[in-house]
This record gives sequence, structure tokens and C-alpha cells, in this order.
Amino acid sequence: MPNRPLIGRTAVVTGAGRRAGIGFATARRLLAAGASVLVHAWTPYDVAEYEVASAEPETALAELRKGGGRVELLQADFADPEAPGAVIGAARDAFDHVDILVVNHTRSTHVPLEGLTAEHLDDALHENVRAALLLVKEFAAQHDGREGGRVILMTSGQHIAPMTGEIAYAVSKGALHQATKTLAEALIDRRITVNTVNPGPTDTGWGLAEIEPKAMPLGRWGEPDDAARLIAWLCTDDAQWITGQVIDSEGGFRRWAT
Repeated sequence: MPNRPLIGRTAVVTGAGRRAGIGFATARRLLAAGASVLVHAWTPYDVAEYEVASAEPETALAELRKGGGRVELLQADFADPEAPGAVIGAARDAFDHVDILVVNHTRSTHVPLEGLTAEHLDDALHENVRAALLLVKEFAAQHDGREGGRVILMTSGQHIAPMTGEIAYAVSKGALHQATKTLAEALIDRRITVNTVNPGPTDTGWGLAEIEPKAMPLGRWGEPDDAARLIAWLCTDDAQWITGQVIDSEGGFRRWAT
């Protein structure tokens, strides 16, 4: 495989404003492969959820630019139904055409059934499902049928085992899992492949590092770059024959050992 297989292609990566996250690692991989990248962030959520500094996206952008390549940053709140169109539109304004869409952003509620409210459900469904599908719609609308069209969605392990502590999140991620084959069928004639990645337990800064990884046979939790390597490969021509798949990349995670 050539060292920079994505030269001449443009990607949008959502939820890439935190340096500890999978989105940032993915953007870095895509840039290293030669792509131009628009990274999306929504700092108010990151501050509330992860207590990161408000300057984090700008710091992340500066770090991405150190590696070379064209990269731009856009802040957008996917609670707004107009935001997906604005994100794809901004990428087109910056780079003319978008070849790759990585839907990495998420809203996690951390709420079990007894605490569930209509607001929790609306937040998860609007930001995780509605925004994802509208992003795919806007991406597909501007794609001109050239080779290399790629959509990568992100799910979790809800299709493998229960997630009782995050009901709304699990349901919304399950929706993306179920949408994968339908979107793949809808877009393959446009030369766009659609695949979904389940990265398994990954240390992205929400406390996993404080837990002993006894459920991981390789002795560590997943790192953001573990998922990013797979996502970046799925974006290359080497993966052009793969579509409609949900790929579990969990490092042998033994749920029964947790």
C-alpha cells in the first residue's frame, strides 16, 4: 500500500475536538495518509462531559497542522438539525468536494432506565442518530460518483452485550448499527461504501484508565489509535470491496471478566 494512499481526497471527521479522542486520532491518521480534513467539534459538550479546557479544539488543530496537510476546524452543535448541512457545506467551501465522512461524534447520557427522561432520549436520538443520517444525506448529495466515497459510522458493544447504565445511548448506537446495511445498499451505486466500527473499550479520557484491564487479554485498554488505524484503512482503496459491515475491533475484550 502506498505511504500516502489518500492524497487528493478530503475527509470530514466529526467529534474530533479532543486530543484524547478517537476523532482526533482518526483525523491525524487521515492527514498522514495524504487527505485534507475538516474536523468538527462542539466544545460546550466536551467541557461539560470531560471537563476539558475551552481552548482544546484550537490546541488539537495546532497539533494536527504540525504533521502537514490541509486541515480546518468547525464548531457545530448537532442538536441543531441544520448543523449537518452546515458541516458538509463548510468542508465543500474549504476543499470543493468531500470523499470521506467519519461520523465519530456522540452524546452519552450515563442514565439507567429508572432515571430516563424524554430529554435524555431526545438528546441521544437527535445528536447520535438524526445528525448522523443527515450528515450521510448531505455527504451523498454532494458526492459526484468518483472512486473513493467512504462513510464510516461508529457504534458501541450494545449488539454484543447489554448496556443497562446507558439506555438512551445504547438505543441510539443500535440504530446506527441497524442502518449500516440499508445505507450501504442505498449508496453503493454512487460508489460510496458504508461501514460501522465498534472500537470496544477505549481510553478516551472518561476514567477507563483508572480501572484495571483484567478483561483485556493483551493487558491494556484500547487506545484511540487502535480504532483510528482501522478507520483510516477502511477509507483507502484497499477496502473498496467492503461495505455494509459492522466491524468489532475490541482487542479480545472478555465481557465475562469485568
